[in-house]
Amino acid sequence: MDLEDIAEEEEPTRTWRLIECEKTGGIERLNNLPMTMKLTPSVPFIAQDYGVLKADEGISFRGLLIIDDKGILRQITVNDLPEGRSVDETLRLVQAFQFTDKHGEVCPAGWNPGSDTIKPDVQKSKEYFSKQK
Repeated sequence: MDLEDIAEEEEPTRTWRLIECEKTGGIERLNNLPMTMKLTPSVPFIAQDYGVLKADEGISFRGLLIIDDKGILRQITVNDLPEGRSVDETLRLVQAFQFTDKHGEVCPAGWNPGSDTIKPDVQKSKEYFSKQK
């Protein structure tokens, strides 16, 4: 994402995106990922479609949707209103999806770039599992 994209975003989103994560709760490390947070007439429908709308209050729960470039929902996480989400976990998940798409291997839970992966074959996967304690 470049500065032109950021300039077109709603003010609260733009501000949040530029804040340093560790110091004040922003998401500056995710600046290269596309995000949709604009408040438009379609937002309530999107929230309803993905099950994050709290209709009785007219607000959405804290939903994180990772949708790939083909429009396929790859991850959905919904937190209650007072609970935050992890920028590091979001980045890890995006990297895992990108890795599996490129290499065709399986990223185990907690995988990080450079960690071992699982070959999607019964015999070949035994190599990964034999290394686990």
